[in-house]
Amino acid sequence: MDPRTKRLTGRLRAGDVAVINHVDIDRISAEALVAARPAAVLNAAESTSGRYPNAGPSIIVSAGIPLVDDMGTHLMELSDGDEVEVYPDGAVYHGTELVASGVIQDTDTVAESTERARLGLSSQLKAFAENTMEYVERERDLIIDGIGMPEVRTVFEGRHVLIVVRGYHYKEDLAMLRPYVREFRPLIVGVDGGADAVLEAGLKPDVILGDMDSVSDRGLRSGAEIIVHAYRDGRAPGKKRVEDIGVDHVTFPAPGTSEDVAMLLADEKGATVIVAVGTHNTLDEFLDKGRPGMASTFLTRLRVGSKLIDAKGVSRLYRTRISGWLLMLLVAAGLLALAAALAATTAGQAFIELAATRWGDLVAWVKGLFGFG
Repeated sequence: MDPRTKRLTGRLRAGDVAVINHVDIDRISAEALVAARPAAVLNAAESTSGRYPNAGPSIIVSAGIPLVDDMGTHLMELSDGDEVEVYPDGAVYHGTELVASGVIQDTDTVAESTERARLGLSSQLKAFAENTMEYVERERDLIIDGIGMPEVRTVFEGRHVLIVVRGYHYKEDLAMLRPYVREFRPLIVGVDGGADAVLEAGLKPDVILGDMDSVSDRGLRSGAEIIVHAYRDGRAPGKKRVEDIGVDHVTFPAPGTSEDVAMLLADEKGATVIVAVGTHNTLDEFLDKGRPGMASTFLTRLRVGSKLIDAKGVSRLYRTRISGWLLMLLVAAGLLALAAALAATTAGQAFIELAATRWGDLVAWVKGLFGFG
């Protein structure tokens, strides 16, 4: 049980019942839930509120995982380790006690909710535009002039910078970028859980930046420079966790999302190229992340656009059409052709006879070693 879905998926195991309180389940959270293979997902909130047509519920239901929706806050009184029974009518019992009940979602109900939610898109676009203009007025010093940047020990000047966010298709995109990483050796910035994505790919982050709510202790102890993203007023909920672990860190009070702050930092500190993996840049992704925080993303991309190379989706741009079996068949055909060529020459025949003799000697030696002679 956890009201923060991305925190829950880090410890969720196959067969567990996932208990969340997540309005408008987004694609990334849904994919993380499905990857953990829970027995069911119980949501205290509405999985689709009607604000916009979010993809999360469809992903969960399509994976064959029962989704019980809009169960109310009483559901969150459960604790990790409680044994519950989920009934076909959406009722959830802990022992003999009815904890909560909700609506079982299926393909039809999800499709109906999604269609209704499409009607809310126009109002969301208007609100997003208004929020963007408010953000420009309030934070133009940071966006335009870079005022308030912290002093960091990592040198960005003249470097390529690879910023990794645990977003859509980040694993596949990181795998496709391995040749680039080997050749250019970019400075790697992991944004929160993106640091763990870097480690899982066999790489090492140079900087970890974020509010520290989804990066593992392993990531924080990886030797990377830690930059805690704080609110504009200086409050930093992740600061205590970093202090408890005992790693040095810098605090960066800034508005917007951590991925935006990472891009602004790299740009201001002199990076020549910024390569982004897993970041958010489409309407659906903006709405998934929440309208108030995403105005900064729109403006940040305008600021760093001349340096920014968005590598998200690069794994879907090209995939080899040659399967492993075809490669093995090709190698076998080549070996057969080589053997045929050798057998057609005097020198080749002599080589084959010598190889056969040596093979016979090896077999005889092995038999003698184990007493089969």
